[in-house]
Parts: sequence; structure tokens; C-alpha cells
Amino acid sequence: MTIPFKELADEWLKDPEVKAEYDRLGPEFEIATELIQARLRSGFSQVELAKRMGTSQSAIARLESGQTLPSTKTLIRFAEATGSKVELRLSAA
Repeated sequence: MTIPFKELADEWLKDPEVKAEYDRLGPEFEIATELIQARLRSGFSQVELAKRMGTSQSAIARLESGQTLPSTKTLIRFAEATGSKVELRLSAA
């Protein structure tokens, strides 16, 4: 029997320690999601985007997985390669 991921995630997030870590990683997940969406909007595969940026597919995969936080320079190169623009906001907590 297969359990849908959403059900597992909901169950895991009931644990205060898991929820705290999930919340702590939220900004990293958000960056990764934005990168994936920009690439998909551009219609590029990871390989195509990597060629446009002068890097490897595995580097793109690491950025999109959230394993690696991009530098500002990398964000700008990513945006230029996908026809996007970088916007940064700091808001009150």
C-alpha cells in the first residue's frame, strides 16, 4: 500500500522538532522553487540552462535542490540566462 506524500508530510510536521527544522529551511526551499520556476518558464532543461550559464547540469541540479545556496552573482547569471530578473526584499518579521 502506498501512502501519499502529503499524508506523510502532514504526519511528520506534527513533530515539533521536524516542524522547527522545516520552518528553518523555508527560505532555502523558496529560493530553490523560484529557480525551478524560472527555468521552466524559460523552457530550458537543466542541461540547456547549464550550457547558457557556462556550468554543469549537476550544478544546476544542486541549486534547484536547495543543496547549494547561490551567490548573488550566480542568481544574476541564472536570471539573465532564463530571461528573468532578480528581486530581493527584506520584510519585517
